[in-house]
Amino acid sequence: MPINPNLPIIDAWAQPARRDAFEKLPEIARLFKQSGSAHLIENGLTPAQIVAEMDKAGIQTLMLSAWHRPGVNIYSNDLVAEMIAEFPDRFVGVAAVNLEKPVEAVRELDRAVNELGFKALRVIPWLWKLPPNDKLYFPLYVKCIELDIPFCTQVGHTGPLMPSETGRPVPYLDEVALVFPELKIVAGHIGHPWTDEMIGVAWKHENVYIDTSAYLPRYYPPQLLHYMKTYGQDKVMFGSNFPQLSLEKCVQQVDELGLADDVKAKFLFQNAQRVFKLETN
Repeated sequence: MPINPNLPIIDAWAQPARRDAFEKLPEIARLFKQSGSAHLIENGLTPAQIVAEMDKAGIQTLMLSAWHRPGVNIYSNDLVAEMIAEFPDRFVGVAAVNLEKPVEAVRELDRAVNELGFKALRVIPWLWKLPPNDKLYFPLYVKCIELDIPFCTQVGHTGPLMPSETGRPVPYLDEVALVFPELKIVAGHIGHPWTDEMIGVAWKHENVYIDTSAYLPRYYPPQLLHYMKTYGQDKVMFGSNFPQLSLEKCVQQVDELGLADDVKAKFLFQNAQRVFKLETN
């Protein structure tokens, strides 16, 4: 069942491709080399070049994430906002904040949503060496609920050269969902090798979702595919982790999954539109 060219595909996880990324994030260099995409960082991509890649893949909307790590604003919220200003009908902002300064972080999240128009918050636990049940996250969870935006995070092992423990869905994300049942959580990167745990947490909690970023569709675990096709149709959304993975290749390989048209529409568009409260053209 080929992708419907009129389906407004939403990519739930992407970030800028800038030449200083390996300098600010040396842990990701080997992952990009293994993925065959290191040249995109080494050369850098302009917003227009990213949109051209989206067009080749048939992707309408890219959830474009800022990144923050201790002491370094890797991709600032303002940088992402500048990219969105160039292509407001193609990019949607996902905020990043300084987790180590909770009051400042809450204020910055409020600014990103209410002034810059961002639609979610993302924290990468391995960057901070703190799992998502750590107390430093809690003020942000309250603010996400207040703003009615999702909290996005990474689950599973870390492709970058950092410890993976912070990415375990159980106990960490499960505990967050228990303490904050109103919080919408979008867990990216499938959760491998703890995919069964991630599926269990998403099934257990009404507001927990999975995005498939950082994995080409032909490598999705069988149990995730079963979940997508059956009782998890409303819980899984498409993501690429661009520029690590090719947008065109990711979309093309969705065709190989054997998804029914209604399931494909939910996976590529409807689930993300609902969870992130997006308007699409």
